Amino acid sequence: MLKSMTGYGRAIELRNGREITVEVKSVNHRYFDFSARVPKAYGFLEERLKKRASNYLSRGKVEVYVSIVTVEGTPYKISVNEPVARGYLRAADTLAALGIPNDLTVSRLMGLSDVLTLEKEDEDLEALWTDVSAVADIAFGAFVEMRSAEGMRMAEDISDRLKFIENASFEIDRFSEQNVTEYAQRLENKIRELLADRELDESRLLTEVAIFADKAAVAEETVRLRSHIAQLREFLESEVPVGRKMDFLIQELNREINTVGSKSNDIPIARTVVGVKSEIEKIREQVQNIE
Repeated sequence: MLKSMTGYGRAIELRNGREITVEVKSVNHRYFDFSARVPKAYGFLEERLKKRASNYLSRGKVEVYVSIVTVEGTPYKISVNEPVARGYLRAADTLAALGIPNDLTVSRLMGLSDVLTLEKEDEDLEALWTDVSAVADIAFGAFVEMRSAEGMRMAEDISDRLKFIENASFEIDRFSEQNVTEYAQRLENKIRELLADRELDESRLLTEVAIFADKAAVAEETVRLRSHIAQLREFLESEVPVGRKMDFLIQELNREINTVGSKSNDIPIARTVVGVKSEIEKIREQVQNIE
């Protein structure tokens, strides 16, 4: 099944006292281009998320956003700097000895500079990654689902356009055969008119018709067109990324139909060629967004 390179997925879960949010979005790109925004304290997550993302897509410009908010407990440790606190207490006692009331309380003492030290507790980073990766997998799951749904719609559209091109190739074959027949008849009538009562050289007539038929023949091109269409239909059902291969075949389709157009001066064929080229261009635009 085709997958679009455009997708979005988001997941929020509360795990081990943390609210973890992971958002994933991507747009088309020739290669795999990854970037992530993670909390500064958890920079190690970026490389791991990149490896995780590569499990879900092989091509596209991917952006991942991670938010980690502590909602239960605290990852910080508060310590009392006893020497500093005792120093404040001694200073307060000294001032009180001068006849000033000592109104120093614990709450006021806690607010004085350097009395309390705030330190971040050591975290189990592997446990954190287990939680983040679990939420990321949910976000990537939604992301892949959106890409698959978009890919299915693209496959249906491409399939309809391939059918149009295939039918047009058969019309071109029919017009081409008809042109040869009409050319042979016109040539014979013209020669008979010029020769008047003289005998017509049938072999020379057949030779001229054969030369014209060879110059105007487009059967090889239409056969290749249908061969490329058959390959593209196989790719539409593929379970592996085929965007680059499809892009190559679209170029080949365009090359074959251009050759048909250059070989034929027939108006119906020229009109059909224009229609086919229009459909090929629309397919090309779709293929640019296929993984």
